[in-house]
Amino acid sequence: MEQHSGTGGTSAPGPGESTRAAAPPAAPGHGPGDGSFVLDLVEHGGAVRGEPQSLDNRLFLQLQVFTDCTAPAAAVEAVRASGLEAVVYANLNDPRGIGVLVMSEDPETFAGPARQLLLGDPFCRCTFLPAYTMIGRTYGLGRERDLQDWILHKPRRNALNPTLPWAVWYPLRREGAFNRLPRAEQGRMMAEHAQIGMAYGEAGAATDIRLECHGLDRDDNEFVLGLLGSRLYPLSKLVKDMRPTRQTSEFIAKMGPFFVGRVLYQAPLAEKSRGGASG
Repeated sequence: MEQHSGTGGTSAPGPGESTRAAAPPAAPGHGPGDGSFVLDLVEHGGAVRGEPQSLDNRLFLQLQVFTDCTAPAAAVEAVRASGLEAVVYANLNDPRGIGVLVMSEDPETFAGPARQLLLGDPFCRCTFLPAYTMIGRTYGLGRERDLQDWILHKPRRNALNPTLPWAVWYPLRREGAFNRLPRAEQGRMMAEHAQIGMAYGEAGAATDIRLECHGLDRDDNEFVLGLLGSRLYPLSKLVKDMRPTRQTSEFIAKMGPFFVGRVLYQAPLAEKSRGGASG
């Protein structure tokens, strides 16, 4: 959620997720409290029938924003014709603005087909707003029941769900001091977030897409959040309800800019991404 702030298991559950395991597991890449470094380049989920889950794959998502777009229908048609897994948004705060969200398991997509799409017509006649560019990758928390669905398919179901036409996207960065806190203390803060997120999820008021963007964001943000819903108001209220939590009030260094979008187009959801139980 807004200040879910999670790296490898220190994230609060999002809307509808379980709040089990209040204390986060050891952060991947570090030894069990001895300060040693262990290289770990795979995502981890919960054990299934006693066997740990791991996955050496993830989904990348990138949002690009434009203004001076006076032909949004042409933009929609260009994205549709590209065949990319993508969403086109109208920018609520800019009557001439649109956003294009592209997702792919292969980052070459963004340097190839997506780049060519956005260099072509009608985007070449719009004004690019790089300050709103957001890119991130999905990640495991170490407790998912279905890791592959969580990493690769659930974000697609959320982004491409026609019953969720509203979106609020924004990056954030935590204070470095959070990473030095004892795991148990981090866990208590995450549990506070979990209660809020679960309430919104169980009510069907909001869901989310959470991405890590370490080393990918031009402004050194660490996470990208997408709040999605059938109505806009609950998304705004969710951001407000997260503000008094300890993590947000003490350990968030920076948030935003915020992009508020209303769906103009969503690519069809592939059959492989339907269903699933990844919570």
